Amino acid sequence: MKEIAICVGSSCHLQGSEKIVNIFKKLINDYQLEAKIILKGSFCQGNCTESVNISIAGKQISGVTPDNAKEIFNEYLTEGDI
Repeated sequence: MKEIAICVGSSCHLQGSEKIVNIFKKLINDYQLEAKIILKGSFCQGNCTESVNISIAGKQISGVTPDNAKEIFNEYLTEGDI
């Protein structure tokens, strides 16, 4: 099971982390990965100036936006990797 932690701290919240949470929830549902992925919020992961920060299975990813969220999801959470 992989864990996705999306920063919901002050800076990331102001930069749209709620949108990223909703995009990831939808993708997890669309790909029927509810039993394979844990999605949770976290507080500051550092890199506060780099847009929204997330971690996937411990790998830090900065600069997540609504425009690149699906691409990042597909890159790190393909069926073969889960």
